[in-house]
Amino acid sequence: MAEEKLSYEQARDELTDVVKRLEAGGLTLEESLGLWERGEKLAAICEEWLEGARARLAAAMTPPDNGGAGAPAPF
Repeated sequence: MAEEKLSYEQARDELTDVVKRLEAGGLTLEESLGLWERGEKLAAICEEWLEGARARLAAAMTPPDNGGAGAPAPF
């Protein structure tokens, strides 16, 4: 099965719905297990997005090497 391409917001919103359904109860064991598994997948998608955002922020905050291609031109 191909990996889903959900946005962070889509995965987060669906994960919220899964948690609400699990907390509400009244599900069979099979339904609960299916929702739990879906929630784990959605949480992993969210974590992947967050890790990517952290990496981008870290890269943006890292000063360029002196003398490198990104270094400002001397006066």
